[in-house]
Amino acid sequence: MLKRLFTVAFICLFCYRSFGQPVDNAAVLARKQVPILVYHQIRNWRASDKQADKDYIIPPATFKAHMKLLADSGYHTILPDELYAYLTKGTPLPAKPIMLTFDDTDGDQWEIGRPELMKYGFKGVYFIIFTNIAKNKHYLSRKQIRQLSDEGNVIACHTQDHGNFKKLKGADWEVQIDRPKKKLELLTGKPVKYFAFPYGLWNSQGLPELHKRGFLAAFQLTDMRAPNDAIMTIRRVIDCGYWSSATLDYNIKHDFGRPADKKQLEAKASGR
Repeated sequence: MLKRLFTVAFICLFCYRSFGQPVDNAAVLARKQVPILVYHQIRNWRASDKQADKDYIIPPATFKAHMKLLADSGYHTILPDELYAYLTKGTPLPAKPIMLTFDDTDGDQWEIGRPELMKYGFKGVYFIIFTNIAKNKHYLSRKQIRQLSDEGNVIACHTQDHGNFKKLKGADWEVQIDRPKKKLELLTGKPVKYFAFPYGLWNSQGLPELHKRGFLAAFQLTDMRAPNDAIMTIRRVIDCGYWSSATLDYNIKHDFGRPADKKQLEAKASGR
């Protein structure tokens, strides 16, 4: 009981300190983007898998080859706190930074992904759908999630049951955001400070709700970042299951590394 009370007090203190701190949006947009990769299922394809499914399903051999490419190329994995400090304060990052993120609570992220990350000293970010925890043998258990956190990985929020962020209203914020955030904090004993949009979908109207709930940053997919809230619309790229190592290398170098998109700069200049 005392341990749980201490955990709750610590989390409340974090939220009090972090809430309301202004972010210089122009500074965030001016920083070079750090490559962030997304993974879902790590398994071999089945006959029933459609081509579109293969965006989200990476075969184990391909995943292993891609992790080896990153290690051999000198990439260093970073975690969201490091990215946040870099984007908001310009805090230096290690050479060739990259972030590895895992969505949806799939168990093969533990069985196949975790050993590969550990092999190279990599750390990851796990965006958890709370209702998927221990849903069946194919999903992460509470014990596994707690261990991932204890091993230095980051546990973050991906809603209660993968609800579409663009459709949230009223009581939905409590169900889809507040509830899983609090439960994950109790599970890991650490603040949950980061969020990923289900399907990568977001709208500007909902972003203030994330700020109000103490999130420091949120992650989408490849859309243009919100001109007035870039920290809540950080871009990621799915490492597609049919990409070769050479294709992954190309996309890392060409999808990231640049500052604000041209359209964002034009929007800012015109006051839109």
